[in-house]
Amino acid sequence: MAFARITMDPAVCTGKACIRGLRFPVARLLSLLAAGETRESVLNEYRYLEREDIDEALRYAAFLAEDLAVDLSPPAEQE
Repeated sequence: MAFARITMDPAVCTGKACIRGLRFPVARLLSLLAAGETRESVLNEYRYLEREDIDEALRYAAFLAEDLAVDLSPPAEQE
């Protein structure tokens, strides 16, 4: 799957996934949405972002979640 709006450059944010080469990590955008910010509030606060950036960040997160398996069971009790 190709992500035209997600870039990774070692010279920008230490190579973390960013929006269109900007110094705006995808993780930061996702954290804002997860904290309850609306798309409109994010776009108003960060005028250089575009609605398509949010859409692609969500698709990117879904893509990564498909490949990642995490054990969510509680740790075993120690005796």
